[in-house]
Amino acid sequence: MLTEMDYIREFDIRLDKEYYYPGEQINGNVILDTIENFKLRTIRILLRGKAHAEWKVLLSGDRKTVKDDQYFIDERQVIWGEKNLETTIPILPRGLHKFPFRFSLPESSLPCSFESKPTYIRYYFKVTIDIPYASPPQGMKYFTVIGPHIDCMEEQYLKPVVLEDRKSTCCWCCKKGTLMLRGVLERSAYVCKESIKLKVTIDNQSENEVRLVVRLEQCCEFFIDRGVLGVSKDSKFLVFEYRGSNVKPHTRSKWDSANSLVIPPMPTTLVGFCRLVQIYYILTVSLYSDKEPDLVQIQFPITIGTVPFRIPNSNQTPTIKYEHACSHVEGGRYIGPEFLLGQVYDGNEHHLREPVVLYKPLYVTVDKNAEN
Repeated sequence: MLTEMDYIREFDIRLDKEYYYPGEQINGNVILDTIENFKLRTIRILLRGKAHAEWKVLLSGDRKTVKDDQYFIDERQVIWGEKNLETTIPILPRGLHKFPFRFSLPESSLPCSFESKPTYIRYYFKVTIDIPYASPPQGMKYFTVIGPHIDCMEEQYLKPVVLEDRKSTCCWCCKKGTLMLRGVLERSAYVCKESIKLKVTIDNQSENEVRLVVRLEQCCEFFIDRGVLGVSKDSKFLVFEYRGSNVKPHTRSKWDSANSLVIPPMPTTLVGFCRLVQIYYILTVSLYSDKEPDLVQIQFPITIGTVPFRIPNSNQTPTIKYEHACSHVEGGRYIGPEFLLGQVYDGNEHHLREPVVLYKPLYVTVDKNAEN
């Protein structure tokens, strides 16, 4: 004997696109294809945005799981049937049905979608089909929120940042020489795939050859607030490293980054938007010799934004794209097991296809060819 569940041939949630900005309207449809008429009390839909942190800690010799949640959106609609059905339960006729729905994201700055093992930030729809005397089928649909709103044209990011470090060095005869490093960061906010604008001056009056090293690091801080059981985790990942040519003793050298420091796709800077995670980026410029690393060092905070730089008074606007984070930074290193379908056997023992990924967040990038 067939149950109501056997009558459903297809159950799907379809959105008009994969990514949305705060304040945008989301249009979608719940698709239900049935082969028989059956009683259907309601179809309910939930829109939720939440951050979830979870990991194990050692407490009094025992390993315990600590977890915390923060909600950004929690809205519900009934898209079929009445909220209170005290009389007749409606019958859904067989065939293909589309139940449209519409939600508006809040205007407030939402944190970006983000996936890591300790913490995730996810936005999704959950649809529940309430069938009398049967377990209600449920469907989930994840999507990306592009946030928070960080415009690289804001005045605070357009001011050049100038930093300098110097060090006196000694040789055996105690004759002193000074090593000086000066960096000028043209602007401090960028969208992924833009090139960092950096000019460096090196004055090497020491007795040793030195070399320029430029590193961009991603810093992640994860928090779980449980009073006295509050815990945190920190991690750092190297986004890229550039090594310049040698600078001989008693010489001066200048270096311009031009297009050599291109930012790969990665999560937006998140400071003060989510209490469970902070993400920020540090550009470290240093000089090292064969004898000593990081002889002199300067550090610039770099902000990863969502609205790219535009040349003032120009009609040229950057071409925006949306890409997954690169695999060596947090946000691109980890795929939740619920989003992996596993390896697919295609009949060839030597070639197992890559696992199918059902969902990965997207981040704003600019087209390199249209770079300013």
